[in-house]
Amino acid sequence: MFFKKEGIMVKPNEPESNAVNLIGQGTTIQGDITSNGDVRIDGTLKGTLTSKGKVVVGTTGVVEGQVNCQNADVSGSVQAKVMISELLTLKPSARLNGDIITNKLAIEPGAVFSGSCKMGEAVNERTSSWSSGKPNTFAGDGKTEKEFQHRAAEKVA
Repeated sequence: MFFKKEGIMVKPNEPESNAVNLIGQGTTIQGDITSNGDVRIDGTLKGTLTSKGKVVVGTTGVVEGQVNCQNADVSGSVQAKVMISELLTLKPSARLNGDIITNKLAIEPGAVFSGSCKMGEAVNERTSSWSSGKPNTFAGDGKTEKEFQHRAAEKVA
C-alpha cells in the first residue's frame, strides 16, 4: 500500500529519504545515528553516523568516530574513519584527521587533512568490509591496514 505525498509515492511507516536532520551548535550526542535523509552537524557527535544522503559538518561541527554516507561537505573538525560512496569535499576551514575511503575527493585551499586516503575502484570493496566489521585489506594484496602500515614503516627505516 502506498500513499501519495507532494506527488511522490511513499510507503507508510517508512521514513522519507528527503528529510534533513540537524544537530545544532551546543548539542552533544554520544551514540550511533542512522538516517535515510541528509544530516547537518553544527554540534558534536561522538559515535557512528550512517546516512543514505549527504552529511554536512558545519564550521562549529565536530565528529569523532565513523561517518558512512553518499556525499559529504566538511567545514568543521572530523576525527573519524570516513567512507563516502561518491564525493567528499573538504572546505577551507575543514580539519580532518583519519582514514578516508571515497570515490572522489575535493580538498579546497586552507583545509587540513592528516591520515590515509583510498580512492576509486576499491571503494565499494573497502566500504563493504568496514560495514561488515571484517578486517580492511588493500586491493589486490590481501594485507590488512596494520600490516600495510608496518611494511611502510620498514621501508622508511
